[in-house]
Amino acid sequence: MGNDYKKLVRSRTKKMLCGVCGGIGEYLNIDPTVIRLLWILFIFFSFGMAVLIYFIAAVVMPDEP
Repeated sequence: MGNDYKKLVRSRTKKMLCGVCGGIGEYLNIDPTVIRLLWILFIFFSFGMAVLIYFIAAVVMPDEP
């Protein structure tokens, strides 16, 4: 039995800033551009709190091996 589960990691190849949206996109099998656009909307609707969440995720999520 191997490790056949997916792991949420920051992307090294599909990143614009820290790779968080790229990693989420790869994990969910969605184009990272869609994730980035949704994240921008989230920034406006959360009154900027999403920026803090993004950088916390960048610290917590491990790098792609």
